[in-house]
Amino acid sequence: MEEMAQSTKTIFILAGQSNMSGRGGVIKDSHSNQKLWDRVVPLECQPHPSILRLSAKLKWEPSIEQIHADIDTKKVCGVGPGMSFANAVKERVTGVVGLVPCAVGGTAIKEWARGEELYENMVKRAKESVKDGGEIKGLLWFQGESDTSTQIEANAYRGNMEKLIENVREDLGLPSLPIIQVALASGLDDNYMEKVREAQLNINLPNVACVDAKGLDLKEDHLHLTTESQVKLGNMLADAYLKHFAASS
Repeated sequence: MEEMAQSTKTIFILAGQSNMSGRGGVIKDSHSNQKLWDRVVPLECQPHPSILRLSAKLKWEPSIEQIHADIDTKKVCGVGPGMSFANAVKERVTGVVGLVPCAVGGTAIKEWARGEELYENMVKRAKESVKDGGEIKGLLWFQGESDTSTQIEANAYRGNMEKLIENVREDLGLPSLPIIQVALASGLDDNYMEKVREAQLNINLPNVACVDAKGLDLKEDHLHLTTESQVKLGNMLADAYLKHFAASS
């Protein structure tokens, strides 16, 4: 394990809110009435010796579902897009795939502003991830549902997202860091959701790509992606990375 931690790593930051940290397979237990994960891990999300994650304690370890369990600690995590993404890109990158989970459910984009705890923790974890070698090759971002409750939040989303991209690139010293964001599949208000989606789909900055989650199956809460949808999303993110960024990385 120590030898693997020292080997070449291609590192991806996973950030945003609950659909990035994953609620796939999270169900309500009929006996206890508590939420729990059904522990179903699709083939595309199986662990592999060449896929690692950076734990909350900043240690590299084998990556297994639920990869955000020690990061997004106030809710029950399930399957997100991270493992299917990693399995889809692992044959096409240098060394092992290193995932840096940072997403926290229920968070608005203003909570990811420079100086806020979530942002600073993401930057800290990203910097720690390269201390023993490896390169950060992308930020996968799925967030915005919490910004669909008012017109003010929705209207401000594009400016806030562009500032986030500018800040994280500056603070990591990676001015061309690839950013792959996910356009929302769900929201709190349909009209405001479309405004946020419009912002996400139309950000015109270098090395920023967007995949569209609209149409992927949602759970009964009409907010969170199913396990199957998370697998599809991970593959969509991988396709976007390999198409737009892998050749130049």
